[in-house]
Amino acid sequence: MKTRKTTSRNPLSKVGPGSLAAKSTGRKAVGVDDEIKISNLRRLSRIEGQIRGIQRMIEEDRYCADTLTQISSAQEALRAVAKALMRNHLTHCATHAIRSGSDEQRHAMYDELLDIIYKNAR
Repeated sequence: MKTRKTTSRNPLSKVGPGSLAAKSTGRKAVGVDDEIKISNLRRLSRIEGQIRGIQRMIEEDRYCADTLTQISSAQEALRAVAKALMRNHLTHCATHAIRSGSDEQRHAMYDELLDIIYKNAR
């Protein structure tokens, strides 16, 4: 019998100053709407469940086409989270840097946006 690890149902419980995201670069978003943040965290929790389901499908030798359909669904769900994050980044972080930053900060933001676009266009 398999046991599942249970996690907190509070979507904000994993985010904070001690989280991996805060430690990785030290940078913070200029503005994040709490509703969007909660929505993204809920989506990611569902995606986590989808991934576990895909893992079980592979373990159980489920039909390949069905497994591929679930993988495609999880990828599309991740793209939706990326789109919401990109909108927030453009609305707050990029706009702030472009409007009130130095020439160096503006150019760095343009480069960052181009990198993000190229990475997500694949």
